[in-house]
Amino acid sequence: MTLKLFAPALFMAIAMPAFAADYQTNLGPMPLDDETKAVIAGRGEATASYDGKTLTVKGSFHGVPSNVTEAHIFTSPIAGVPGKTILDLEVTKSTSGTLSGSYKLTAAQATMLRTGKLYIQINSEKAPDQYPWGAKGTLWGWLFPAHETVGANIPQQDHWFIPQLDTPSR
Repeated sequence: MTLKLFAPALFMAIAMPAFAADYQTNLGPMPLDDETKAVIAGRGEATASYDGKTLTVKGSFHGVPSNVTEAHIFTSPIAGVPGKTILDLEVTKSTSGTLSGSYKLTAAQATMLRTGKLYIQINSEKAPDQYPWGAKGTLWGWLFPAHETVGANIPQQDHWFIPQLDTPSR
């Protein structure tokens, strides 16, 4: 009888860490022309951890030319293509600060995370209301599996930037 109760608990203890994963992003600006580069600037970084149920995001930003108004997690058809808002982040409403959030993900959202289809976008007061191709944004960054970050002007090795290559078949 004890073995029947112990076996499922042992399986869960072994299986749960396999679902845990860490992600990171470098938040950067996407100015389109000389006019927008005056209002779309700054840098930031964020990390995310996923335990198989809950996504926890923490990050910081600085150097934004006007106060940040909001931050979100978006879904995208593929990395680099703007998408739609799915989750709201808590964010400091200033030119530098932090962002955070904790969310239960659906199975579809978890798949999007594992395949590099989720990104963080920070909006600010002076960013254009709308671009021809989608929602305004001051800083952007796609959530990819955590990886070693090398210095400036050093080629990044491996294929960490194409998470679809590492997607387990589940």
